[in-house]
Amino acid sequence: MEQTLSLTKTEQYSALTQLGLTTGFAALTAVGAQIEIPAVPIPFTLQTFFVLLAGATLGKRNGAISQLLYLLVGVSGMPVFSGAGFGLAKILGPTGGYLLAFPLVAFLTGFLVEYSQKYLWILFSMFASLLVLFSVGTLHLHLFYLRNFSEAVEKGFLLFTVWDFVKLFSAAGIAHQILRWKKSKQ
Repeated sequence: MEQTLSLTKTEQYSALTQLGLTTGFAALTAVGAQIEIPAVPIPFTLQTFFVLLAGATLGKRNGAISQLLYLLVGVSGMPVFSGAGFGLAKILGPTGGYLLAFPLVAFLTGFLVEYSQKYLWILFSMFASLLVLFSVGTLHLHLFYLRNFSEAVEKGFLLFTVWDFVKLFSAAGIAHQILRWKKSKQ
């Protein structure tokens, strides 16, 4: 017996929309990487803003896929990482732990936001996800670059708290509005 897969026009549109949004968030993360304030060993960028927003608005699956796509494009040789960096060397460098955590952070944010789309819950979800990001990134920084754990925490976490709280509150507010808009269109 032969089965054919046929999608309605609405399903085709929805699939193309999801593909476009997923690809778009990979591109936005790349743009966010280029908006940077240099710092040693980790620069200030807008990447985490888009990682959190991808997870909250695209959901766990597509949010994570958008970040996997971003990493794949960067590892394949496109200069999408901060400082126009690219390749496996960037993943293995001081920022590698943060980069490798992006798909997990987007997934976790999307997973948590599934439970509630209220602003405070989105804010909490993003905060929890940022803690995961900083844990993975700081641990990588400590294990491979800064032998002194206190220095790794200072340069890989504490230095970024104010900057990332601004991004956190902004991303949560924007995500809340996007999710309310999406809900009103259903």
